Parts: sequence; structure tokens; C-alpha cells
Amino acid sequence: MSTPGYVSLRKGRLSLPGYCYHITMCTRNRQPVFLDYLHARSACRTFGEKAIGRYGATQAFVVMPDHVHWLLQLEGDLSGAVRVYKSKVSIAVGQPVWEDGFHDRALRHEDNIRQVARYVVANPLRAGLVDEIGQYPYWDAIWL
Repeated sequence: MSTPGYVSLRKGRLSLPGYCYHITMCTRNRQPVFLDYLHARSACRTFGEKAIGRYGATQAFVVMPDHVHWLLQLEGDLSGAVRVYKSKVSIAVGQPVWEDGFHDRALRHEDNIRQVARYVVANPLRAGLVDEIGQYPYWDAIWL
């Protein structure tokens, strides 16, 4: 059953092909599912799957212990992309992983996509998980 907060996340949501979206997905009850190496690697590998690529091109991502940030240049349906990603990760982990819903922000054309990508991949630094981004293995960006 959907919670009122989940419903409000969907209000006004558009899927605009060609736009980049910064998407945040949280684990159920913010459980640190991705502290497990195999789970984190599965979450990373899923971004490269053909089923995800049908919805657009991943520009950058970071898998944090209890959430994922994803920068996606959309070519399909935004909700469909997230649904497929969450499903594939849950199957790989072997259990339901995710909270209902997700947060998204469409980047404006004047937004600097590389700056947003830097913000996405710098999450482990801001969270104090590492001192240098090279020490954190669960991220990628197309500009490397």
C-alpha cells in the first residue's frame, strides 16, 4: 500500500526524453544492504545491463550503504527505469531491498552535468566513508 509521502513524490513527475535526471533510491528502512561487497557490486553491475540501457544512458552513479544516486540521461520512462533497476538489484541480492518510490530532479539545460556528476560521486567523501574518492569502489562516471 502506498504511503501519502510516496504519492506526493509522484505528483508532477514527468519523463522527458533527452533530459538528465538525478535519481535517489533508498533501501527499506535505510538498512545498510550495500555494506556487503557482493550486494554493492551487484548494484553497480546492474547499471550496465541492457534492460537498463533501454531507458537511457547512465552518466554517473554511486552506491552508498543505504541508498543509490543515479544520473541518467533519459530516453524512456523514468519510473520504468527505476522499477527495472530496483527489481534487478533485489533479484541479485535475493531479497526485497528498496523503499517504495524514489526522488528525482530533472536537470535544467543550463545545469552543468559534470558538476552534478561530481556531486553524485562525491557522496562517500561527504558521508565520511573515505578520505579520497579513489578509495571508494562503488561509483562510476562516463567522464573517466
